[in-house]
Amino acid sequence: MAAVDFLSLCDMADPERIGIIGICGWGGMAINTAALDTRIKATVASTMYDMTRVNAKGYFDSADSEEERYNAKKAMCAQRLEDLRNGEYKLGGGVVDPLPEDAPFFVKDYYDYYKTDRGYHERSLNSNGGWNVIGCESFINQPILMYSNEIRSAVMVMHGDKAHSFYFGKDAYENMIKDSKYADNKELLVIEGAVHTDLYDGGENNVIPFEKLDEFFKKNM
Repeated sequence: MAAVDFLSLCDMADPERIGIIGICGWGGMAINTAALDTRIKATVASTMYDMTRVNAKGYFDSADSEEERYNAKKAMCAQRLEDLRNGEYKLGGGVVDPLPEDAPFFVKDYYDYYKTDRGYHERSLNSNGGWNVIGCESFINQPILMYSNEIRSAVMVMHGDKAHSFYFGKDAYENMIKDSKYADNKELLVIEGAVHTDLYDGGENNVIPFEKLDEFFKKNM
């Protein structure tokens, strides 16, 4: 929203034609921002995660219980004090390397991106030490898509049907149009055969439909 503040007062930008794109975890954040900021005219959430859902319930909602959440919160509260004593944050570990043969599909997918020339960088958290262990603690208690069905501006959810995260995108779209007066300008764009990281850089087959994104923003801004 601070970026929208800046653009709204910038001589080089048209404040009536501001759009945003969010990728992966920022896709869910983009939908949340569209629900908060009425100045945004069009939003694309690409290969999105709902970071609050995955932190509160685990992947595929496999840890959706009061006991699991309690244990996770207890561990992170203990880690906060450990970090304070040590004067530095403990990192959770990035993408595992070397890749185990029995690694889950989503780990292999991330390895193919963050540990190769596609996405590796020496300063990338995902490529190296990972995020702070306690970095996502507050997400456990924050359903960021709560009022997404009240978004009046245009939103496109773009996801690959082979992505491990596809359920985030499908559910976010369904929640956005459920009992909504503003469903007509909402769209779910499914990219057949695409995995999660294919919509980071296009993957081997350059699957990002830039022409459709261009059309969407031109139509709605």
